[in-house]
Amino acid sequence: MKLNNIKQNRYIVLSLVVLLGVGCKEKIKKQDHVLPDTTKPSFAIDATDLKQRYTPNEILMLRLRDDANRPIDSVIYYVNEREIAKVRGNDSVRYVLSDGKFGIQILKAIVYSDGEIEEDAVRVDFLPSTEPQLRSYKLINTYPHDSRAYTQGLEFYREHLIESTGNGEGPSGNKGISSVRIVNATTGEIIKKLELDDAIFGEGATVLGDKLYQLTYKNNEAYVYDIRTLEKVQTLPYFQYMEGWGLTNDGNKLYMSDGSENIYLLHPSDFSKADYLRVATNKNIVPAVNELEWVNGKIYANFYGEDLIGVIDPRTGAVEALVDLSALREQVTPHVDLDVLNGIAYRKKTDTFFVTGKNWDKMFEIQIEP
Repeated sequence: MKLNNIKQNRYIVLSLVVLLGVGCKEKIKKQDHVLPDTTKPSFAIDATDLKQRYTPNEILMLRLRDDANRPIDSVIYYVNEREIAKVRGNDSVRYVLSDGKFGIQILKAIVYSDGEIEEDAVRVDFLPSTEPQLRSYKLINTYPHDSRAYTQGLEFYREHLIESTGNGEGPSGNKGISSVRIVNATTGEIIKKLELDDAIFGEGATVLGDKLYQLTYKNNEAYVYDIRTLEKVQTLPYFQYMEGWGLTNDGNKLYMSDGSENIYLLHPSDFSKADYLRVATNKNIVPAVNELEWVNGKIYANFYGEDLIGVIDPRTGAVEALVDLSALREQVTPHVDLDVLNGIAYRKKTDTFFVTGKNWDKMFEIQIEP
């Protein structure tokens, strides 16, 4: 077994995640309920004392700017569409950001004045106060992997790997074939494979019960297969127009990423949205969340374009730990179509992870240190 060399400067890896997201306080486009009198100035949230980033238990003071001295009957304030206060006139509202879901917070005010209703909103970011831990790993084994597999999802089902692939095209012009396949974990042998139509770009997949769920990138629908035969039994439309990226489950709900900072909780019966979370570090909101794996109550995730695995709290979206796998990429045979790290499968029997990437010729079994 080989223990990887962790970078001496702990901020090198953290800086990679900082680059993934930029938090900002920004104005949201005004959406008036009625057409306002354009001769009158519009109401606006006073952003003078608002910061770009907040952490748990910090206080926001909300009130309107009173530049025009127009009469205000009342104001209702919302945070992410949840009403937090209703005041008469332009009284200030003191709001404490408590522990909860991190990410973008849309602060909205609906203003009632002289029979008119106006609306204004600003965005701030709510971030964890604790930076992610850096966790090391041991390299247990190296196995062969199909270098033509544009890996999108990876998961253990019993003693075999379930792998979903897309039809990504590399610099050589060679294009992959979207598929779902059952693979021998240690030899790389493909035991069973179902290829998709060339018009479909396959994405992440997960097994729940006796069903295999696979996302599509641009088709706005997921496919459900019988895990024993790989026969397609159902097509489920997404709950809104979006891209499909990564997919996992907690034994009850599905968790889906769409290439942004969002992870959506879905009902497996119809792919309707049950909830959502936004992924964040103590520095920034983290976009480009990709392949997902549920392990012991946490979400392990790839970030597109980075040689990292992040460990995410599914209740809040906080990135609690990071694992730097850049040393593994250096062991993959270089070729023109070699692409990014992608694919995390947890093997409960050995408490190890199998990881690979798009068009990698190797699969690595690693043990992540506590």
